[in-house]
This record gives sequence, structure tokens and C-alpha cells, in this order.
Amino acid sequence: MLPPGFDELAQILHYLHRWHHGHEQSHPKTLSVVETAFVDERKLPSPCVVILVGPGAAGKSTWAAERFSDGLIVSSDRLRALVGAGEDDLAASADAFALLEEVVRQRIGRQLTTVIDTLGLDKDRRLRWLELARAAGIPCVAVGFDTPAAECRRRNRERLKRIPADVLTSQLRSWTAVKKELPLEGYDDVLQPTALRVVPEAFVDAGAAATRQTQAPAGLRFGLQLSSYTHKAGRAGTAEWVRDVAGRAEAAGFDAIYVMDHFRQIPQVGRAWDDFLESWTTLGYLAACTTRMRLGTLVSGITYRNVAHLGKIAATLDVLSGGRAVCGVGLAWFEAEHKAYGWTFPPVAERYALLEDTLQLLPVLWGPGNKPFHGKVLDVPDTTCYPRPLQEHLPLLVGGSGRRTLRLAARYADAVNVFGDATAVRRHAGYLRELTDRPIEVTHLSTTLVGKDSRAVDDLVERLRPRNQNPARYAASVNAGTVDDQIGRFRELSEAGAAEVMISPPDLDTLDTVGEVISAFRV
Repeated sequence: MLPPGFDELAQILHYLHRWHHGHEQSHPKTLSVVETAFVDERKLPSPCVVILVGPGAAGKSTWAAERFSDGLIVSSDRLRALVGAGEDDLAASADAFALLEEVVRQRIGRQLTTVIDTLGLDKDRRLRWLELARAAGIPCVAVGFDTPAAECRRRNRERLKRIPADVLTSQLRSWTAVKKELPLEGYDDVLQPTALRVVPEAFVDAGAAATRQTQAPAGLRFGLQLSSYTHKAGRAGTAEWVRDVAGRAEAAGFDAIYVMDHFRQIPQVGRAWDDFLESWTTLGYLAACTTRMRLGTLVSGITYRNVAHLGKIAATLDVLSGGRAVCGVGLAWFEAEHKAYGWTFPPVAERYALLEDTLQLLPVLWGPGNKPFHGKVLDVPDTTCYPRPLQEHLPLLVGGSGRRTLRLAARYADAVNVFGDATAVRRHAGYLRELTDRPIEVTHLSTTLVGKDSRAVDDLVERLRPRNQNPARYAASVNAGTVDDQIGRFRELSEAGAAEVMISPPDLDTLDTVGEVISAFRV
């Protein structure tokens, strides 16, 4: 009978992996001819199911341990140790495999990447796992370990506890037939045991793009978005903390720094009572803390201030920063914030009319003279604004990717900031080209977590993810990837039409690592 509490199987597995942490394989890892012939890293989308198939001593467990975190691997040997006297307690095999089947079923049902580390020689079991993956709508691949029989026998002889010779011979004989069956069983792919990694969907094809960036570098601007002011130093240390972040961002090679224009933290990032700085005041402080980066809001809600006053603020920032201001504007969306501060929150149509007037009024304010402006909803009798901005043309950036927003941006703005993957960026850029021949840039904002290598990425995800959130889902939500992953992703965004990418890192301690990504686009 299976043990109760299968809803706690994740904890059981975690216990198992911790219990076996540091357990050394008794046979060394030796690359076969098949393995050395394929050295390029293969990326699989998260989540997925990976079925290891091959005879004993073929290197399956060692290979899996080198490429996947313990929490992803479901091992028949480890489960045998849980329900029996140890990994070699063959009398516990039936119970161990019954438990394995339930663990695999529940993990796949929860959309969790699952690496199944068994012999994998039982066709019925393989097809059952494949069927579970299909029902869950996630990819399933088989990894075949065609390690030469002589090598398997050599490794087995070096084990402290050997597989009986006749048993290993039987497994090798079975593998000869199984390796011919695998390509016919319907997996998304049948792979050889080479470099393999499970990554968020955004990075599956990033390797080829990173290679293109190395071979034919493309330029791309990078902006840092500050979306949170929560830090260890507390309120009294906020000024020093902001100055330090700005200095490190400039040193890392960022071209610009942007702040969210809100008056309380938004629910997508934190709690309403988290410390949150007023945007344009913060930009004025950043102007004194930096020498090179452009400074802007991403983006200012057009309902938050008298628009003429916003123009005056932006012009002042441009003068005091030496001509580095960017004025981002958007429709405004945070209704709860409006209610909290006693501001009206007009219907969408009224806000679009206000946004269109804003995009026309601001350049008039920043220009010479004091001619009046009469728009659909704005009426400014005198547009005197001196000192005028230092920039002959202070850039206007619109935030949003809806068709109506893109049409307004195409008529009046210098840039439009969008979200989404490279396909979405390409679609938005194509639509803008259909609307106008005037030059308008596409910029892109995303949460981005960068680690030096895959192990560093895993460590960052584990440290930063909310306690109740699946690590893979968190990794996808923050675009967690290695330096090379990010180079590939940003190259794809550049090829799709992005001129600048703004990133909001969940951990600002990674800015130096982000600098390695930025340096790849300095041409």
C-alpha cells in the first residue's frame, strides 16, 4: 500500500534529496564518443518532462546531478532508500516504483519540470509518463544513454555495490532494443546525454541569438528602472542607497535610469505601505548623483499633475541635469491610487483625450515664446516656460502597447515603450511602420534577473522567490537567465525592433553582472 499524504510528496522528495546530498557515485563520469560529439548546450522549455533511458552504470544519475537541481530529479534508487533499507534493497523495488509513479503523476499535474531517473527500459512506464506530459500540455523528451557495454561493465566493477553481472547483461541487451524504439514513441525529441538545461521559454532559442551577437554585434541601449525603494538601510539611509545604486548603474554601463511615477507602491511589486519616493524629486536627486545617464519617468500618469506644470518640471530637470531628461507619459491605470489621494479617475476615453492633448502641449511649452494652446480638454492661455530645456528636442516617450496608444505615439512621440516577447515587439514595431514614416523608437521594459552561470541563476531564484511560488514560474516571471541567455534574449529584442531595453532587476546586487550583458552590445 502507498503511504498517505501524497499532497506532501514534494516535502518527501526534498527530504530525500537533502538526505542524499553529498552522496558520491561510486563510478566516475567518463564521456562516451557519442557525448563528446555534441558539446553545444541544448535548452528545454520550463516546465518539461525528461525521461532518462539506459542500462545501469551508463551514467544517468551522474549526468542528471550535474545538470539539474535535486528538487527536479525523481530517482527510483532514492525512493527505494525511502521505503526500504537502502538504495540496494531490491525487496522494496515494487513499493519504490509505485511511489515513483505517484510522485511523477503529481509533479506533472502541477506543471513541474520532472527528470525521471530510472533505467527507463520499461516501455509501458515510458509511454505512461509521456501520456501524462501530453495531458498536462508540457514537452516530454527522452535522453538515451548509449554508453558502450564495456564501459558500463568497467564502471560497475568500480562500484562499492555492484549490479550483478547477469542483471547488467540483461539490461544491456534490453537497451539494444529500446534505443531503436525511442524515436518511434512520440517524444518531442530523443536526445543524447550532452549539455542540457531547462530554461524559461524566453531563452529556448537564445543561444543562436547570442552567437549572432558575437559574430555580428548590434548596438542596443540599456536603461535601469527603479521600481522599489525597500532596502536594508531603512528610511534614514535611502539617499545614500539611491546614490550608490545610481553610481553602480553608471559604472555598469547603463545609458539611462528611469523611475516609476507612483505615490505608493503598486501591488505587482509590493505593499501600499512600502517606502516609495516621488518620481520627479528623485530624478532631480539622481541628476546630482550621475554625470552621463539620461533620466526619466517610466511613465508619468497624465492624471497626476497639471500638464503644464509637468512640462515645467521636465524642463527644469533637463537644465539641471545638463540636457539628460526624458519625459515619459502614459494613460494612468492605478485607480486605487487616485482614490487614495482624492484625484478623479476619468473614463478611458477622457484619459485618451487628455493624453493626446499632453503630447501636443509639452513640445509647445518647451519651445520659444508664449503662444496659447487649446486642445480637446486642455486650455493653456500662456505657455511661457523658461528656462527652456537644454535639449533642442526633449524626448517624449509614451508607455503602452494598445493600438490606440500606438497611434497617438506614431503621431506625436519620439518613442513608445512596450512589453512582451520578441514576437510582440516585432508586431508593435511593424504596426508603427504602417502608421508613420517619421522616426519613432520602440523601447522595451521587462523584469530581468541575471546570474553569471546557471548555478548562480538557480541560487538567485531560490533566494528571491516568494515562499509559496514554484521556482520555475518565478524564474519565468523575472526572466531569470545567465549572462549568455540575456545576451541572446536582448539580441532577439533588438532584431525585433527595440532600440532600448529597460530592465527592472529583482536584485540590484546583480548590477555588475548585468554590466557583462551590456558590454556585449557596445559596438
